[in-house]
Amino acid sequence: MRLITFKAKENDAVPAVGLLSPDGSHAALLSSCGVVYRDMNGLIEKITGEEMDILREKSKDPSLYTIPMEDVILMSPIPYPMQDVICLGLNYTEHAMEAAAYAKDSFVSKDRYPVYFSKRVNYAPGSGEAIPSHEGLVERLDYESELAVIIGKDAYGVDPSDVEEYIFGYTVLNDVSARVLQTRHTQWYFGKSLDGFTPMGPCITTKDEIAFPPKLAITSHVNGELRQNSTTDMLIFGIDRIISELSRGMTLKAGTIISTGTPKGVGMGFDPPKFLKKGDVVTCSIEKIGDLVNPIA
Repeated sequence: MRLITFKAKENDAVPAVGLLSPDGSHAALLSSCGVVYRDMNGLIEKITGEEMDILREKSKDPSLYTIPMEDVILMSPIPYPMQDVICLGLNYTEHAMEAAAYAKDSFVSKDRYPVYFSKRVNYAPGSGEAIPSHEGLVERLDYESELAVIIGKDAYGVDPSDVEEYIFGYTVLNDVSARVLQTRHTQWYFGKSLDGFTPMGPCITTKDEIAFPPKLAITSHVNGELRQNSTTDMLIFGIDRIISELSRGMTLKAGTIISTGTPKGVGMGFDPPKFLKKGDVVTCSIEKIGDLVNPIA
């Protein structure tokens, strides 16, 4: 099933958690299934196995979906993450190569160890919301289509063979990057964490819908032009390694978002580079999850 956060178009509307129909045209309130949670963070943290079974069964009923999507505003499934998003850098071989060609000293990977960094997220835009260009601060704005994993229960000391048990679901994340800021500073935090730089959506697809480890088509388009085109099984360090390694020394709380890296085809990888500008529209897509579409403002 696909879980969403959405709201009515009135200015003072309160966001609600719901289900997205298989064709993406209609929504259903979670409360119509007899399951009530105020937001997605609370759902992920508190939902019971029995409630999940109820939602899975009811989500199969086409008559449940009575709310046309054109009548509501689709938000990020987790508009306000509880913590910074954990990210993987240089986790597809060909992207690591294009990054090194752009700025070798700033994009250095080690053969046996993942590159981890984080993104500060005050608010995560949803599909349809604008990514701010931050004129005057950002000179080279770039996109990165990524598969994000949402942790479903507190994870500490997890064996690689048990990782799937701790996953709640998956979403699409655009790891928007200010390349000059990113390469100017020793750490990537500032250039990755500007307001609006972590769009997510359109939904969370629960783990039961996707075989583990995920082997899904992942793409990005800018103004309709195909830029990235790969599959998520091309990760250098897989999800089992990532979650097991991180949980050896830190507790990954329920609701933690881990973005697994991007394939080749980002703007800085072209010759000459193809950075984003105001008016562009970026579409990041992953099979079985959907399209995350954001204009640059």
